[in-house]
Amino acid sequence: MPATQTTVITPLTTPFTPDGDLDPGAARELFRFTADTTGQLMIAGTTGEFPALDRAERCALIELALEVAGPDAVMAHVGAPDAHTAVALTRDAVSAGATRLAALTPYYLAAEPDELRDYFLRVGQAAGDAELYAYLFPERSGITVAPELFAQLAEECALDGVKLSGGPSTEVAAYRAALPAEFTVYSGNDALLTTVLDEGGAGVISGCSGALPEPFLELATAKLAGAGAGELAPLQERVDRVVALLGPSAGRIKHAQRVRGLPAGSSRMTVGYPDPQTAAEIEKLVADLAG
Repeated sequence: MPATQTTVITPLTTPFTPDGDLDPGAARELFRFTADTTGQLMIAGTTGEFPALDRAERCALIELALEVAGPDAVMAHVGAPDAHTAVALTRDAVSAGATRLAALTPYYLAAEPDELRDYFLRVGQAAGDAELYAYLFPERSGITVAPELFAQLAEECALDGVKLSGGPSTEVAAYRAALPAEFTVYSGNDALLTTVLDEGGAGVISGCSGALPEPFLELATAKLAGAGAGELAPLQERVDRVVALLGPSAGRIKHAQRVRGLPAGSSRMTVGYPDPQTAAEIEKLVADLAG
């Protein structure tokens, strides 16, 4: 799949050794798989267990992704609980050659609008000419940024785009309406690709595509080609089947990766590995849908 495809972006899982160490060899293979399928990699995001990664590990993963796929194919996540750390991560990513960054809002402690503004201004200054996407995930960060407030932040902080996860992932139309036409809006809701496009979004950042990219790419290609509802329905059913089984849950995604022969590795965080019955269903899913 050419790297110019930008409708489906894949937030990669992070493979660890059984002892919990980062596994660069496995990461390289996973990154290559995604570079050859969706052609778009998001590194060290939620699916990648970023809270369990230290600064050096996040930098190493970004460097590896850039080496494997090139800067046009990589979105490097640099978000942190505080601006100081986020700025350091941003400088690391830019020094490594990243040209597209995503930053989760500060998390754990509540942030007021002025504090959010300061956070994104400082990260944006460190980003320089790199594109900067805000990452809104209130269920994980504890911070809700309504469309109107976000539009103000986007203008004042010169943001280029946003990834909407959790509750906001179903509110693309509201954010889209509050933002300039040239602003890029992605949803983290794997199942809503066609709805996101209909509402003016750029596409989805799909965790499930880290194991089964094919259904998402097929649906995106058909939708962008102008296929009608009858043609899209069976493709949507395939996507829905994937989302229903994989979550997206990093543990279930990793199981699906293993089934198709990819080095998923172990995990550091509690990622929701499937029970035996669900594991068997995932194995059948992969057999049915993998390329």
